[in-house]
Amino acid sequence: MGLIQDAVSGFAGWIWGVPLLILLIGGGLFFMVYSRFMPFLYFKHAILVLLGKYDEKDKEGQISHYEALSTALAATVGMGNISGVAVAITMGGPGAIFWMWVSAFFGIATKFFTCTLAVMYRGRDSEGEVRGGPMYVITEGLGQKWRPLAVFFCIFALVGALPIFQANQLTAALNTVLGPNIGYDPADSFTFLGAQISYASLTIGAILTVLVSTVIFGGIKKIGKVAARMVPSMVVLYFILVVYILLQNVGEIPGIFAAILDEAFTGSAILGGGVGAVIIVGAKRAAFSNEAGIGTAPMVHGDTKTDEPVREGLVAMLGPAIDTLLVCTLTALVILGTGVYEEFVGAEDTGLLGVTLTLKAFNAAIPGVGGYLLGLCILVFAVSSLLSYSYYGVKCMSFMFGAKRGDLYNYIYIGTIILGAVTSLGFVVNLIDSGFALMAIPTMISAIILAPKAWAASQDYFARLKRGDFKR
Repeated sequence: MGLIQDAVSGFAGWIWGVPLLILLIGGGLFFMVYSRFMPFLYFKHAILVLLGKYDEKDKEGQISHYEALSTALAATVGMGNISGVAVAITMGGPGAIFWMWVSAFFGIATKFFTCTLAVMYRGRDSEGEVRGGPMYVITEGLGQKWRPLAVFFCIFALVGALPIFQANQLTAALNTVLGPNIGYDPADSFTFLGAQISYASLTIGAILTVLVSTVIFGGIKKIGKVAARMVPSMVVLYFILVVYILLQNVGEIPGIFAAILDEAFTGSAILGGGVGAVIIVGAKRAAFSNEAGIGTAPMVHGDTKTDEPVREGLVAMLGPAIDTLLVCTLTALVILGTGVYEEFVGAEDTGLLGVTLTLKAFNAAIPGVGGYLLGLCILVFAVSSLLSYSYYGVKCMSFMFGAKRGDLYNYIYIGTIILGAVTSLGFVVNLIDSGFALMAIPTMISAIILAPKAWAASQDYFARLKRGDFKR
């Protein structure tokens, strides 16, 4: 097991090098400049679309605009924002947050293009259902000769879509919150194949497996409806908690932003002056937070009931703005404002570098109940993420082996929930980072090649919008 963990760690460090950063951040910059910043002018229209002003229930597709964004956000707003930010800070210092912002800003343009293309170039599965995603963008937009690139995406999406990070961090949160109060010790364990397995973590993993199984076999329509109900209320609760904490430390906020900006260019925190390393940490955590350029969101947005691709691209671009520029920033302000992260800098136990750190920050700011309230948010976010991620793997399995075999992925998926619950955070992060990196390559290559098609469709749509062709 140690050799496997070392191999995964080494590969994650290698694949997230300068070429991939150029592809993701440089690609986002390309989309932004190529579109002349036009999508950024239509945030108000995107919100109106999200609120259902332009819903087209009679169109082909599976879910509404709102359900699509809710499902995509269910996979991003949550553990990536609560735990991922803590990982970013403890690995790269406060400066990593700045590079998360930069990546997210470019990610807005990336989401617009990739999700517009996901609707433009939808295909049909073996059962005749309309489907979208990078694999269909590649085969429908670039042609069947590019199919190996589509299969490449699907293979590594089966890894990137695994629920191990969500299961790991939800288990850590529950052990932190419930362990001292119920009276069990999360450290109590047994040895299996040379690894120490926590009794408590194994039990939580088994419960999660049963809970998630009851929903994911219902397909995207059921997942979308559940996510649409669960996510918004928890975002509101989380927002209220964070604002309350920040009001207690409002005088420190300017200093926090100053530290973020300073260390973004000095790299003077954990990584010993390596600015490049800080950028990489920020880019990786931003990719996990908003998934811009990775290819997961287009698989959901591509299933929306609409025949206006640009409309869905506009809705999709709200994702990075919400989950990284807003929610991640709020989490970072809490962690840095309470100062609890400083006692864990350089800690050897990587379990302390994730959700446990955020829990300690909330407990420090709201003694007695902060951890419980955050624990509730974590529970909902993690479960909603567990539901959403399963659909990505099912779509990829269906693309490669046929729609009737797509659900086979769910059996693999629920089996790895227990694995995520009992393994180390370091291994989990490196494995998902590796999958995301390899997914980004075909997603970004196809989107860059087809960017002129998306831009032509955008110009046409915006012209019709200005003429008043669309009824509300």
